[in-house]
Amino acid sequence: MRVRAVLLDLDGTLVDSHAAVRRSWQRWADAVGIPLESFFHRTHGRPGHEVMAEVLPERPLAENLADNRALLADEIEDTDGVRALPGAARLLASLAEMPWAIVTACTEPLARARLAAAGLATPEVLVTSEQTDAGKPDPAGYLLAARRLGVEPAWCAVVEDASAGVRAAIAAGMHVIGVGGPVEPAPTWELAGLDDLEVLPDGVLLRLVGSRVHRDGAPIST
Repeated sequence: MRVRAVLLDLDGTLVDSHAAVRRSWQRWADAVGIPLESFFHRTHGRPGHEVMAEVLPERPLAENLADNRALLADEIEDTDGVRALPGAARLLASLAEMPWAIVTACTEPLARARLAAAGLATPEVLVTSEQTDAGKPDPAGYLLAARRLGVEPAWCAVVEDASAGVRAAIAAGMHVIGVGGPVEPAPTWELAGLDDLEVLPDGVLLRLVGSRVHRDGAPIST
C-alpha cells in the first residue's frame, strides 16, 4: 500500500484510555442521573458535548459545553491506567522519516497528557478538537491534517478503531485501516492490531501482515 502520509486516531488506536474515559463519564452520568450504559457506546471518538446533547436534547448548549470542559479537565488529571497499545511505539518510530499526524477528539492538553502517560511521541501535526468546527464523523480533522502535511487526501492512510473515525476518513477520500475489531462501515483494510502494520524502509510503503482486506465490502483473506 503506497502512501505519502499516515494519519492516526489516538484513543483506542494508539493508546488504551478506556478505563479513564469510563470513570469520567460515570461521574457525569451520576451527576445528571442517567445510567452510563444507556449511552456510553456513543462516546467513542466523538466530542463529549455532542454526546451530551443527544443524551439530554432539551438541555442548553452552554451547560453541555461547560460540563464537557469539566469532563476534559478531569481526564487530563486522571491518566491512571492509560497505556500504549501493542505495536504503537514501534509504529510511530517507523514513521519518523515520513509525514504523519494524530487526529483526535481530545483537546490538545488531553492528547498530550495521554501521549505522555503512554510514553509515545507527539507529532508535529496534532489535530485536536479546538482546531475544527465539527468532530468525527465530519472529515474536517483529517482534511486539516492532510493540508498541514502538504499531502493530498487520496495519498493518505488513516488508522482508526471507531466507526465515527472510519466514516470521517472515508468522507475525506482517504484509505482507511481499521484496527482492533470490526466496525461499520467497513474500512478499506481491517487488521487485528498495530503489530500487523509495517512501514517499509522507503518510507512510503505500508505492509499489511495477516490482515483481512475489504474491497467493495467483500472480505479477502491474505
